Amino acid sequence: MNEVLARWNELDSAEAAKEILPCCGAKAWAEELAGKRPFDDEAALLIASDEVWRGLGTVDWLEAFQSHPKIGGSRTAVSTGGHSVAWSQQEQKNVVVAQEDIKAELAKGNSEYEKKFGFIFIVCATGKSAPEILEILKRRLQNGKDKELKEAIEEQRQITQLRLRKWLEL
Repeated sequence: MNEVLARWNELDSAEAAKEILPCCGAKAWAEELAGKRPFDDEAALLIASDEVWRGLGTVDWLEAFQSHPKIGGSRTAVSTGGHSVAWSQQEQKNVVVAQEDIKAELAKGNSEYEKKFGFIFIVCATGKSAPEILEILKRRLQNGKDKELKEAIEEQRQITQLRLRKWLEL
């Protein structure tokens, strides 16, 4: 068994929830996932994470979104502590080195997006270039609110899966 997972399985529920929170940002997700322990392996943890995530409500999903900086930004609306900031920087590394015109378009798009949908643009940025992210943002700005919330929820699920894998490697 993975050493991180074995140690986490032994923590009390409150400490376990606190430790895993940076992987997602939704307190209800962290608490419910911690309550499902023990997990035998990474696969069981990832499956349970998805089940918990999909069972949450809009308030919880929006809470998770707030734990991310805007694409191209470095500050979050809500801090989850731990490794979340470092992971966000790593995930957005291609945006940091983008040309200034792309960064400006992303900032403008982020603002439009937030005004239209009421939450920040969430995209699983890992491995995507800044121009790719900009195109995704432009496409998603065409969505209606319900469709966009579903897309953002799925993007956050993907981010959580990646972060859980990183967390298991600590």
